[in-house]
Amino acid sequence: MSLQQAREMEGVLLVDKPRGLTSHDVVYRLRRKLQMKKIGHAGTLDPMATGVLVMLIGKATRISQFLMSVDKAYEGEATLGVVTDSQDAEGEVMETRPVPELTEAGVRDAMKTFLGDQYQMPPMHSAIKIGGVPLYKMARRGEEVEREPRFIRVTSFTLRSFAPPKLTFDLHCTKGTYVRTIAHDLGQKLGCGAHLSALRRTASGQFTITQCLPLDQVEALSLPDIEKRLIPVHEAAPRVAQ
Repeated sequence: MSLQQAREMEGVLLVDKPRGLTSHDVVYRLRRKLQMKKIGHAGTLDPMATGVLVMLIGKATRISQFLMSVDKAYEGEATLGVVTDSQDAEGEVMETRPVPELTEAGVRDAMKTFLGDQYQMPPMHSAIKIGGVPLYKMARRGEEVEREPRFIRVTSFTLRSFAPPKLTFDLHCTKGTYVRTIAHDLGQKLGCGAHLSALRRTASGQFTITQCLPLDQVEALSLPDIEKRLIPVHEAAPRVAQ
């Protein structure tokens, strides 16, 4: 396949993002592999998170908003008794507290309070911009500013395992939900604080982790083999594609 043919690629490519890379890092590496600039993604994952990253190749970038608006599913791990400034394992430890005697039933009851429609306060360590400046830049300067709560919906939040100070969970929620904030808030509700110590996105709308290929395996493929993996726009977003 020539470089000109590669530039004409179009469709959705499902990547299993590795830990330690930003979503833009994945965009950059695919641009380098495919030798084309028109590549984006539908829904950011934090560097510590892994899993489903929906990559938009070529003209598929035009359905970005549609694919970003879908619900997401996650598997996560929270560490109780340790609060960080970013609400996840990437941040600085702000506080440590003893973990009380908790039962699985008590933890499940606390998790049930997160179900349904609600407003969530975005963390300072986020890419949301106020006055054109990302919140995380302000947070790094030690600043805290007023943020607008965001409307979210948590469809399910269930306990997978509980071995203090760790617990693992499944979460199904709307776009824009900060899972690390849910982990942080759950820790507050349990009386000991917590932070998100691992996160894996298992689904984004109709796309699941079983359909994804790890980034290094994608990079090892030939261009024709990558093209074979592309999901056509009309299949990815049948309601908007003509």
